[in-house]
Amino acid sequence: MKPGRVYFSHGKESGPWGIKITALAKIATAKGFRVESVDYTDLPVPDARAARLVSHCGTENDGPVILVGSSMGGYVATVAAAVVRPAGLFLMAPAFYLPDYAVQDPKPVSTRTVIVHGVNDKVIPMDHSIRFARHHRATLFLVNGDHALIDQLPLLEELFNLFLDSP
Repeated sequence: MKPGRVYFSHGKESGPWGIKITALAKIATAKGFRVESVDYTDLPVPDARAARLVSHCGTENDGPVILVGSSMGGYVATVAAAVVRPAGLFLMAPAFYLPDYAVQDPKPVSTRTVIVHGVNDKVIPMDHSIRFARHHRATLFLVNGDHALIDQLPLLEELFNLFLDSP
């Protein structure tokens, strides 16, 4: 894929430069992508976070946009995709189908969507990602990990690297 911009969206209780985002940002930067990790620590409402992401993406046309999100950030990236129309969505344990979220079935408006979800996730049931992947024909990787997926960081890095290399 031609390098463009990668926007990272962190989860509810994490920050913009956590372990996963920092590791994946290094991969994107090495491939020539511009990287931004949006800070949502002041916004508890996921749909307000999606609006912030849309405003950060702007209207620059300097290559493809990739949205990456973890947990609530996965929901945020997917909701924002309806406006941003990214070339790809890379989602880790995305927070789909939660009762207090405004959009119950966000549409992954992108060329391709990849989801990685831990089978031992006690925060967001893996069944939510299975349902989403089945309904929206997303690629789904179920891995032996928990919600944070930190113990699967080498695999996340490998999958993200392949994701960025795909056309």
